[in-house]
Amino acid sequence: MATTVIFAYIQSYGYLIIFLFLFFGIVGIPAPEESLLFFLGVLVSQQQLAWAYCFIVSWLGATIGMVTAYGMGFFFGHPLMRKYGKYVGIKEEKWERANGLFRKYGKWFVLFGFYLPGVRQISPYMAGGIRFPFRVFLLLSSIGALLWIVPIMLVGMFLGQHIHIPLASIPLIGMILFFLFLVVLWIKQIFNKKQLS
Repeated sequence: MATTVIFAYIQSYGYLIIFLFLFFGIVGIPAPEESLLFFLGVLVSQQQLAWAYCFIVSWLGATIGMVTAYGMGFFFGHPLMRKYGKYVGIKEEKWERANGLFRKYGKWFVLFGFYLPGVRQISPYMAGGIRFPFRVFLLLSSIGALLWIVPIMLVGMFLGQHIHIPLASIPLIGMILFFLFLVVLWIKQIFNKKQLS
């Protein structure tokens, strides 16, 4: 059902809808980004969409979404946190500690956080809020978007060419893959707790 709706939107509005799905997914408005990228790969393999256009529009949507979220974090994040953070348990010292951690490890969150739902939405706001250097952020988010988009689309293209995948089953496949990802995270967390105890 979801894929039928997405495909109908793509047929009606063209590549603009792909840009908007990726853009809104990054800035935090729920959108099925991974499922969409996989679905685009399948459509490209069936020669219903052009690979170059899909890639460029997806990359632009994700990258501009990151820059927009960075800007929102830059202009609204720190002032709001300083004014209202104490009401949600985030005092100035906690913010400064998070600032230091993000400056130390933030580049990895920006670069590889695309693969982690939630992290890819939070990292640009955090980067803007702590005044992470914009040029570095833009470079890392551009590369990160590339490293995220291309593999997922290629998997969709490969499976679309070699395995008959009914379009209606793509959301189910996406849910299964996401569930497996959560299971892996859960097992890893248990393993880390056992190592600490």
